[in-house]
Amino acid sequence: MNSKIFATEYYIPATKITNKDLSECFPEWNPDKISSKTGIFERGICAIDEFASDLAINAAKSLFNKHNIKLEEIDFLLYCTQSPDYFLPTTSCIIHSELSLPNNCGALDFNLGCSGFVYGLSLANGLIKSGSAKKVLLITSETYSKYIHVNDKSNRTIFGDGASATLICETLEEGILNFVFGTDGKGAQNLIVKTGGLKYKNPTFNVLYNEGEFIRSDDHLFMNGQEIFKFTTEEVPLIVNNCLIKNGVFISDIDLFIFHQANKYMLDYIKRKISIPDEKFFVFLEKTGNTVSSTIPIAINEAIKMGKLKRGMKLMLVGFGVGYSSSAIILNF
Repeated sequence: MNSKIFATEYYIPATKITNKDLSECFPEWNPDKISSKTGIFERGICAIDEFASDLAINAAKSLFNKHNIKLEEIDFLLYCTQSPDYFLPTTSCIIHSELSLPNNCGALDFNLGCSGFVYGLSLANGLIKSGSAKKVLLITSETYSKYIHVNDKSNRTIFGDGASATLICETLEEGILNFVFGTDGKGAQNLIVKTGGLKYKNPTFNVLYNEGEFIRSDDHLFMNGQEIFKFTTEEVPLIVNNCLIKNGVFISDIDLFIFHQANKYMLDYIKRKISIPDEKFFVFLEKTGNTVSSTIPIAINEAIKMGKLKRGMKLMLVGFGVGYSSSAIILNF
């Protein structure tokens, strides 16, 4: 038995932070400068009492309502997040209860960032191919804004909060094809929230500034932009090529490419390096920002709305980022 994506929806918090809002906090960055560098004009930001599980539940309800999905038919819930409600219990169990999924439905969390959606597809595909499930609900949800220091203008311009919900179903057709994965833990320190876990449980309250410019805080999200860019521009072309080889196809055979929506500058650089035609490369982050594991399913949803992605098309998805972690898949949509 094979698997395919049946439908996907997403949810963005109601509160929006625009480039004008950010330029008022950081006058040296005007709105046009922010949008030209990132491709982002606004991003959704959670309220103080709003959490990743809330976004996840809203995304799932949107999926159920818009596509007439029967709750009792869901065999497994996979939940990808790096901002869980608690260390334990798993947030997927809480979401399972809030959605009133059946008691014979499995549920688990997995902690992965920008490659999380593609990894989640691989887990769903494995469950279906093994006969353990027929319909898998894959939810991604992230609230990185809660990790970002108020004076960190770089990360505040890039990241937004959001969630997606995707139903993967069994099929006799050739849907989801062969995956490739990559991991390089030597880069773990280049995108990290250092304190809060059991290794460094207590906050350090150390905030580094240089001539008034925010540098980093161990209690907040730290991203070494130069090293992340270097990793991405070196690794993504390799994993794309490996995925093409593993699936026995060429770039010309792919109808649409959707990569993790990191930022416009990085995506444009990768597109040129791999020689992907503009018309086959889909980008959507101007109204959402970088929503980490949710960027790919959000882009899928918008590509469908715009008529860029249709049933029967051959689609390549590529995730990359925190970890370092990367993944790619080709599927018949």
